[in-house]
Amino acid sequence: MRTGFQFACVMFIVFAFSSGGSVQADNWPHWRGESGNGVSTTATPLTEWSDTKNVKWKVVLPGLGSSTPIVWQDRVYVTCGKSLEEGSPELPRMRFLVSCYDRNSGALVWEQTAIEARPHEQTHQTNGFASASPCTDGKQIYVSFGSRGIYCYSMEGELKWKKSLGQMQTRNMFGEGSSPTLAGDKLIVPWDHEGQSYLYALDKQTGDILWQTSRDEPTCWATPLVIEHKGRRQIIMNGQNYARAYDLQTGTELWRCGGQTQRPVASPVHAEGIVYIGSGFRGSFLGAFLPDGTGDIAGTTNVLWTKQKDTPDIASLLLSQDRLYYYKEKTGLLTCVNATTGEPYYATQRIGLSSIYASPIAAGGHVYLTDRDGTTVVIEDAPELKIVATNSVGETVDATPVPVDKQLFIRGQKHLFCIAK
Repeated sequence: MRTGFQFACVMFIVFAFSSGGSVQADNWPHWRGESGNGVSTTATPLTEWSDTKNVKWKVVLPGLGSSTPIVWQDRVYVTCGKSLEEGSPELPRMRFLVSCYDRNSGALVWEQTAIEARPHEQTHQTNGFASASPCTDGKQIYVSFGSRGIYCYSMEGELKWKKSLGQMQTRNMFGEGSSPTLAGDKLIVPWDHEGQSYLYALDKQTGDILWQTSRDEPTCWATPLVIEHKGRRQIIMNGQNYARAYDLQTGTELWRCGGQTQRPVASPVHAEGIVYIGSGFRGSFLGAFLPDGTGDIAGTTNVLWTKQKDTPDIASLLLSQDRLYYYKEKTGLLTCVNATTGEPYYATQRIGLSSIYASPIAAGGHVYLTDRDGTTVVIEDAPELKIVATNSVGETVDATPVPVDKQLFIRGQKHLFCIAK
């Protein structure tokens, strides 16, 4: 039976987490959130804003990038690349920055220069040199600038270690962008390019390579997803040749399935024992897989269903409850299907968006869909399509918005916005 003292302690804790004070319960530690599916089950952000309306604060960013911010407790972390030679006829020397902002005020808490370097190759005109999103376990921040190195910082900005994995040669010099993923004591780093491709597992405390697995894959911009299935942890990776799974402990390939399209970007999602992987450049493919097969599972019962039409290109999938949302290629044509059966709730619907880089997210019973001109359409997270609001921050947005508690963080081309009352 609970004593009066125990009851008082419990009520104090409940009050502390519900009173709207400095204690904040939720985090967004990875570019697709805690689960990797793009969903917050606790956040309730606003559905209406502009570049001035319901903007709690906005700050000018110190450089460019399309990396998504991450949030841990009362701080927001973001990466940028700042040119040091404006107007240079050659690739400019760059300063690669990690910035930490106070979540409540937008004040700069700390900023570190990871490295100053001249990139070794060009990037696509819509891609910068800071496209990979950071991740955190609440003890350290992990940042990938790809060919410029992997960096680990304390939560207060102290450099703990750095690691160089060499230089990538990306397809058509489109640039780099895959983000690292944390899994237990490991930092999983994808390294697909036009040279020898690898998947790395680094010791998150030291940066030492625990294992590296060769991949017969060209450039891929997808981010790894770590799942647990029947007591085994797997790393799920997209790829032009095959979608694959690897054993987290050893890096050994577990299963694969062909059918993907060229230069995949979209990252996988997973729930209820099913993995979903898709791509949509110069072709279309989306598959639902049971992750307990071995070897090549094409044509087996481990492939539950597939789609060969209207699948996503750059934006990743969103999996919320039993609903799988995705765009057609880079357009704003939206499809929502039943995740178990693949049957559509609705397909290729026009919702007022055009060119898409940011991935969809879900929070508070709504889905947030953002295109490159900075417009976000908010719809109900439901089997029927219902538009709730259309908003704009008035500048280019390529990064995925971040919902935490009652706030929504939007990383624009020039500013970082905190949308809240």
